[in-house]
Amino acid sequence: MPAVLNFPDLSPVIFEINLGPINFALHWYAMAYIGGFLIGWLLILRAFKATRLWADGTAPMSKEEFEDLLTWLILGVIVGGRLGSVLLYNPGYYLSHPWEIPMVWKGGMAFHGGFLGVVIAALIWGRKHQKPLLSLGDLLAMATPPGLLLGRLANFVNAELWGKPWDGPWAVIFPGMDAQACQNIDSVCARHPSQLYEAGMEGLILGTLILALVWFTDVLKRPGFIMGLFFAGYGLSRFIVEFFRQADAQFITAANPTGAVFLGMQMGQLLSLPMILLGLFFMLRAKKA
Repeated sequence: MPAVLNFPDLSPVIFEINLGPINFALHWYAMAYIGGFLIGWLLILRAFKATRLWADGTAPMSKEEFEDLLTWLILGVIVGGRLGSVLLYNPGYYLSHPWEIPMVWKGGMAFHGGFLGVVIAALIWGRKHQKPLLSLGDLLAMATPPGLLLGRLANFVNAELWGKPWDGPWAVIFPGMDAQACQNIDSVCARHPSQLYEAGMEGLILGTLILALVWFTDVLKRPGFIMGLFFAGYGLSRFIVEFFRQADAQFITAANPTGAVFLGMQMGQLLSLPMILLGLFFMLRAKKA
């Protein structure tokens, strides 16, 4: 049998409290959101204090203003992520089960929907308070990769969003009947750990590149460049990883076993193309400024 790895003994629940009618469980996925916002918040506060990073020596907003914006962003990522999952990935199911749309604790959050929710929230807040939108976008782009890293690691712990069947040296045998529904390799179904690929590309590599540019160059003095780099970097990373990631079940049929939605592309790839183009536009625009 090929050398594959058994899924580690991990629980998606950190701890659970059962006190009669009170039942509370803290999941790693929830902690990923909390940790992502906390790390992002700390990165932005540090950038506020480093006056050398800004063209006029002043950050585009105060600490108090950012804390107000943070409330908008949290609502944007939750509402946008949920609606993105509902409308883009499984509209048929939620059309017949509309009462389940608000049940975010059952799972189902789409990055592209959460991304759009954050963009809309930041635009509304920025226009309301008359803030430079491109610099605002740079700050948010700088703060986002740590959350992506933690979120993808939580996907791995949850044994969800696994990759395509594979018999390579670090292939993982994920638990669950759905994960086992593939062509067996010597009676064992092993897959790419695509969640870890995404954690590395979208979170670690992209985040390190962005932070290096922010702290060791004058890139924030060209508003929009870091935002564009994030758009393009995330889009490219997601496009590549989709070659190894299992398509969502609702797109897979007997006539379409690969789950392609357009020109051989999976939904994640199709949604990433506009991000890549938009990112290149903002990077070129900032470079010429």
